[in-house]
Amino acid sequence: MAVMELLNASVPRLEPGRVKVRAARRGELLEGDGLLSWFVSQDGSISLVHNFTPTTLRDDTLVGALSSLVDIGALAGQAEFEAAAVEIIQTSGPTASQGWKAFYDNTLRSLSDGTAAFAPIHRRARSLVEGESVLEVGSCFGFLAIQFARDGRAVSACDVSPGAISLLDDASRRYGLSVNCEVADATALPYPSASVDTVTLIHLLEHLESAEVLAAVSEALRVARRTVVIAVPLEETPSEHFGHRQRVTMETLHSWADQVAHAGAEVFADHGGWLVLRPVSEPVQS
Repeated sequence: MAVMELLNASVPRLEPGRVKVRAARRGELLEGDGLLSWFVSQDGSISLVHNFTPTTLRDDTLVGALSSLVDIGALAGQAEFEAAAVEIIQTSGPTASQGWKAFYDNTLRSLSDGTAAFAPIHRRARSLVEGESVLEVGSCFGFLAIQFARDGRAVSACDVSPGAISLLDDASRRYGLSVNCEVADATALPYPSASVDTVTLIHLLEHLESAEVLAAVSEALRVARRTVVIAVPLEETPSEHFGHRQRVTMETLHSWADQVAHAGAEVFADHGGWLVLRPVSEPVQS
């Protein structure tokens, strides 16, 4: 899902009067798949009515429903997309916190049983981790970080959004898992050199400007002892509502590898593009 500024001072808010979100009333039937409906009010505002519940709410289903509204022009841009998603999550249960709990529980369950759209990407990422420790850069909600912890890894996770990090910290504690969560910029990681076995940047770099990408990759290589794992979507046109700022191709991945110092690179496709880099080992001091 798109990286969101969540539950803090920078939470995306729907433009007043533009889009309104509410949960369906008891017995209210919605068109289509019954999860999300919309209509234009007399004042020109758009009303979204959803039927997501603590049973049905999960990441890929929510994203799919909202993406269909982007396709027909009911939602426009990243801010509206993300704000609508947050409001649906927070109104899907009796309280906002119960909505977030259901969102995490159901999404992680779907990733575990393989029914989630993102499950193949997470499965591949987990298979590429080397060593006992892993840092997820750009963790967003932290679904992958939580899976790393369940795999028995020593896990750190960072994201630029304080709200997302707070959500991850709360969720990992609720699951009885240890995840070291920090607010950090991918281009200036607050970790010592060669301090983590594997660093992952999964569906992060497409959110950065071109000038920031190489800085983020170089920082990951600095922090990693054994490997850096990068995954990106391969899109004909960057998805604006997801906050994608550039189109990435297999040739782009090769170009990134050519522009940073590393000890080996592998580029391949599997539900998107992948770049796996080996950091240059520091010379042993005599």
